[in-house]
Amino acid sequence: MRTLALTIEYIWANGLIMKTTKYSLRDIRQFFGEHKIATLDQLRALLGNPARCTVFRKLEELQYLSSYSHRGKYYTLKSIARFSPQGLWIYNSVRFSALGNLLQTAEAFVESSEAGYSASELMEVLQVKTKHALTQLHRESRLQREKIESVFIYMSAEKAVAAKQRKARKALLKESTAAMIVTNPDLATEEAKALLLLFYSMLDERQRRLYAGLESLKLGHGGDAYIASLLGLDPHTVAKGRRELMSGDLTPGERIRAKGAGRPLQEKKLLK
Repeated sequence: MRTLALTIEYIWANGLIMKTTKYSLRDIRQFFGEHKIATLDQLRALLGNPARCTVFRKLEELQYLSSYSHRGKYYTLKSIARFSPQGLWIYNSVRFSALGNLLQTAEAFVESSEAGYSASELMEVLQVKTKHALTQLHRESRLQREKIESVFIYMSAEKAVAAKQRKARKALLKESTAAMIVTNPDLATEEAKALLLLFYSMLDERQRRLYAGLESLKLGHGGDAYIASLLGLDPHTVAKGRRELMSGDLTPGERIRAKGAGRPLQEKKLLK
């Protein structure tokens, strides 16, 4: 026994047994207090490069959030985030949600929506691409999906909730059609659409985008999807035109027709 005790004492004295490293939560809190957000590499460097699981274990003790933008690369603490009424917070272009990651946030927004969301509509709210997240949620049966007016609309997985959302969406589209002919109540719906398409076909590319954005603004929620289906556009194009109009920073477009093209100007004949 004496020999064993002496052996253990020798090992400890010469550092042959690794002591358990203790990582300070105070250091992590202080870092977030100064920088608000951090990457995993930054946190590992702060703690002396421990294993990933060690960092996440400490983050869990502090109640952390991962960003729903930038592929979840950034982290913050719930106590630091200042969420909007929608439960969203942005810091230096990095976006966080009180609802969790992008999948969790997209699912919650669709579930609580009045008339469901298209991918472009939800992208406008969250300011990140949502198509892949919504597709995954549908594939996992966490959301329903239905094609309405040539656009996929995502709705609640609950049948009763989805039925209400579907009804509200179709009512919205019906109102949208009525809004286009409000200035002429005697004009039939199909005639109104035909006139709109005729006018649209006479515009150049930039004018088409802006016009589509204008019509979407008139319709409000769901306008991007409806106008996109009506004019055969990508909803993102309609949204881009709408944002350009709302920014107010519009400059005259470039010359569409090359200089000198078109019918030559005719000089007026002088009376003799």
